[in-house]
Amino acid sequence: MEIIKRKEKDIMVISVKGRMDAVTSPLFEKDMTDLISKGEKTFIINFSKLEYISSAGLRSILATAKQLKEKEGKILFAELVGPVQEVFKIAGFYSIFQAYDTEEAAISQL
Repeated sequence: MEIIKRKEKDIMVISVKGRMDAVTSPLFEKDMTDLISKGEKTFIINFSKLEYISSAGLRSILATAKQLKEKEGKILFAELVGPVQEVFKIAGFYSIFQAYDTEEAAISQL
């Protein structure tokens, strides 16, 4: 898994590439925890290049969201495709999180 970070105004945009599973999801969670502890509060997670997400990956997302809620932060998702989009639907994540077709659409909501 590769995690690419960039700042867009006050928003931290995170692009995740590859697989988010039991091996790699702790890396995602650690990166997110580090960013939150440095004061980042607003995130857009771009999953356009994420090929697979397991329950461990979903748990990492929930753990991150919990940290952000405590800091009055926000997390949005963009460009979910294929199997990742299906997993989000099946897991009920669309009722918990806001997801947008493009990064630009997500940014415009903040």
